[in-house]
Amino acid sequence: MGLRGKPSQRQRRLGAELRRMREDVGLTATKAGAEIGLSAAHLNHIEAGRTSISPEKIRALAAFCGCKQERLIESLITMSQSNGRGWWSEYDRTPHNQAARDLAELESMSVRLRAFQWVNVPGMLQSPEYMQALFKAGHPDMPAEIREQFVAFRLRRQRLLTDAKPPEYHAVIHEAALRMQFVGRDVMRRQVEHLIEMARLPNVRIQVLPFRTDAYPGGFGCSFVCYDAAVPELSTVYVEHPASTPFVTDQANLAQFSEAFTQLSAVALPPLALDARSNIPVRRDSLGLIQHLMYDL
Repeated sequence: MGLRGKPSQRQRRLGAELRRMREDVGLTATKAGAEIGLSAAHLNHIEAGRTSISPEKIRALAAFCGCKQERLIESLITMSQSNGRGWWSEYDRTPHNQAARDLAELESMSVRLRAFQWVNVPGMLQSPEYMQALFKAGHPDMPAEIREQFVAFRLRRQRLLTDAKPPEYHAVIHEAALRMQFVGRDVMRRQVEHLIEMARLPNVRIQVLPFRTDAYPGGFGCSFVCYDAAVPELSTVYVEHPASTPFVTDQANLAQFSEAFTQLSAVALPPLALDARSNIPVRRDSLGLIQHLMYDL
């Protein structure tokens, strides 16, 4: 089997975790490979996500490295056996890049998503009109048919929140994102109404971080999403940054982003809490600010 030219994020992550496993105990690729019947070059290709590894080899490597975390080992085996095919595969021949498809696959594997947004409403909570306006404003020269493909892809991603077994979704949205006018007042009003409707879902929690707040976690001026895996070691953070890889997997950085989200949630207004049949706030919360903002739209 030839080497993969463009490994997916899942394939790269599997390799990175196997490399971390051996490096944590000070093993070289030569020594670890010899123990499980692979050359150092072959193991290096596996660790770079360029080729596959069998479940038996994963178990052998874990045993040699002294890893006894059975849930982690089983999750790595599951990652190795996945063919990566899902609804996102239908977009292989569209303008969407690999990172977009990786994101959709990552979402499907997560048990909880925690999103912080400064400027835009998080993609999973956007209305179709808001998406259209964003793509048109950000890419004015994009042909309409291409823009429709991007909207369709994002709408398909959103179906995750209403699946039979949806993940938990928790968003902290800065007030600035709700005051932006570049999408037009009517579009923004309908988007705000859409947020209220999304908050009715039992697995969705939405908070607003107001301009006036007593504290703010320093050093986190970027938007990000924490994708929490069933096995915490395999969680991932997606950072909206154009100059570097958007996926963060280093354990220390994962902990840093997770703690930042916890702090953001703590200083944000309490979540939108609605009566199931009305727009009446159950208590003073993010809904109050949202309703106040709607008067300006």
